[in-house]
Amino acid sequence: MWKWTGRTCCGVAHVALCKPRVLGFEIDAVNSVQFSNHTGYTHWSGQVLNSSELQELYKGLKLNCVNKYDYVLTGYTRDASFLSMVVDIVQELKQQNSRLVYVCDPVLGDKWDGEGRMYVPEDLLPVYREKVVPVADIITPNQFEAELLSGRKIRSQEEALVVMDVLHSMGPDTVVITSSNLPAPRGSDYLIALGSQRTRRPDGSTVTQRIRMEMRKVDAVFVGTGDLFAAMLLAWTHKHPDNLKVACEKTLSAMHHVLQRTIQCAKAQAGEGRKPNPAQLELRMVQSKKDIEDPEIVVQATVL
Repeated sequence: MWKWTGRTCCGVAHVALCKPRVLGFEIDAVNSVQFSNHTGYTHWSGQVLNSSELQELYKGLKLNCVNKYDYVLTGYTRDASFLSMVVDIVQELKQQNSRLVYVCDPVLGDKWDGEGRMYVPEDLLPVYREKVVPVADIITPNQFEAELLSGRKIRSQEEALVVMDVLHSMGPDTVVITSSNLPAPRGSDYLIALGSQRTRRPDGSTVTQRIRMEMRKVDAVFVGTGDLFAAMLLAWTHKHPDNLKVACEKTLSAMHHVLQRTIQCAKAQAGEGRKPNPAQLELRMVQSKKDIEDPEIVVQATVL
């Protein structure tokens, strides 16, 4: 199984053309940025790729006739021209494989203390709205990003469902709001995620499945959880294409195990009474390989 990625995990560079065999996928990774470390650290340095550099890399794939993919996954990007070039490449890949699935994590910003803040250049927003979302099959925004893309505020579950319908109308068949500050039925110790999947029947009609998930909060700031969520959702929707409930339960359960292992290790390294630093809070991905491939289900989704 091949997929092409125009992103990095947590803003950290991948080696191009690496082929790890996790969950049955082989991966060609192309950096959108090449940073010394993710931007959650006090200091970071590196390069941001632009469209001409991406085009040069893709040209090499085409010349060798190895640009044959089933999935495209994109995330953190800082250059609008790079993002526009991604769209051109996705459209070309879809022309040669009509079943290709494009999964987009539209990394724009988040809410801190109730206030939304973009942490990428603002000129990326219209590119996402007008070019990227219309060609995406699956998108994974957080609440703030869903509001930016739809132009609507989310103050209740009902408004979130309306926003997901707006995003469906823009193109994607699957929309998952990965986190929100909406009140959770299980209390303030939980975060809410919402999902919506639109499936076309043979007669041309559509049916929409909607789900709600509640995840226990972890008292730490992690970087890379959006990357992990999008990658896990790609894998589990591949295995369960018509069952968003099961795909999201496996995705969030895997994340739960990774984060619990990470915070336990980070606290042990920091020492009693000390707050873990960004290096200690790096996600324990390698140590969590078994949980990623076969997660014990600890997060149950409610069908709405």
